[in-house]
Amino acid sequence: MRCLIVTPEKTVLDMEAMFVVLPLYDGEFGVLSNHLPVVARIGAGDIRIHKTTQTLQNNEEPVCYYIEGGFVEILDNTIVVMSLYAKSVKDLDVNSAETQLQEAIARPSHTPELAKIREEKLYTGRAKLKIAKKYH
Repeated sequence: MRCLIVTPEKTVLDMEAMFVVLPLYDGEFGVLSNHLPVVARIGAGDIRIHKTTQTLQNNEEPVCYYIEGGFVEILDNTIVVMSLYAKSVKDLDVNSAETQLQEAIARPSHTPELAKIREEKLYTGRAKLKIAKKYH
């Protein structure tokens, strides 16, 4: 099946995959070939793309990206992830992720609108730091 990751700026990834694990807003979601059609909301976390059955059987490293928000569409053996932000986990930096989380903690939250923005920044900051630590 084909797996694409698209951001507003560019197509980040376009490759064949055997198995894909997606970070949905309410938990992880695994997809194999011939999956039923799905549209779902993406959360913040790592998407893991296993290219072949050998990747799963031999504990080979899957292709991994950190993504933040958006939607996934699964249709006709094609997975299209439309995300606001996508970056290879190899390019994540633990120090910058920690800084991003500290900035989110320091944000004001004295109005409902600011509280909502702060909560979203905390959610993505925690997820990014978790993934940066996981892969480094």
